Amino acid sequence: MNDTRRIKNLLYEQVARIGKAASSPKRLELIELLCQGEKTVETLARETAISMKLASAHLRELRAAHLVETEKQGKHVVYRIANRAVADFWVAIRTLAEDRLVELRMALAEIESKPRELAPHDRASLTKLAKKGEVIVIDVRPTTEFAAAHLPFARSLPLDELKSRLAELPADKTIVAYCRGPYCLMAKDAVALLRRKGYDALRLPEGVAEWGIVPVRESA
Repeated sequence: MNDTRRIKNLLYEQVARIGKAASSPKRLELIELLCQGEKTVETLARETAISMKLASAHLRELRAAHLVETEKQGKHVVYRIANRAVADFWVAIRTLAEDRLVELRMALAEIESKPRELAPHDRASLTKLAKKGEVIVIDVRPTTEFAAAHLPFARSLPLDELKSRLAELPADKTIVAYCRGPYCLMAKDAVALLRRKGYDALRLPEGVAEWGIVPVRESA
């Protein structure tokens, strides 16, 4: 084998490490969750409905590929995405899959079965409307995720608190709810609840990762 071939093989082998690390559905879900903010292995295991042992094994694979980082905080070890490019990678691979895979589009159609659940605004216009107070954008994720990163002018209103906090929302404004992205159902549930209570509510399918607003610690 000549040097040129050896070097090319090495280059592709290294790039393939990323593909290998992302080859598990659960690892992709872990990446998506970490795009929302840093989390402990206990939280990640609970959110993905797997054991802590299995979650730890998946996280080791992601860490070996330098897609996630860890930090000791007291008695706990927290995980976070390594940098903004990891969130971009997640959005890119998900978007590619949605473009190429009919089965995935069919599954998404079940979530997006009611077109008015999708907020009919682009990002710039939605931000402008939210800034003016013409629409109310609510983040229905847990408060820890909102604190880590959120969309411009959004209010934190976790799904499990929404019913008891409806009085905080003006009845004469359109409410736009979002959560973790297209595969998250919290915003869908929030919209359903709001409509039952008489609100004009829409679901924004995008989350912080899609908007490029992700909780990372950039290198100095």
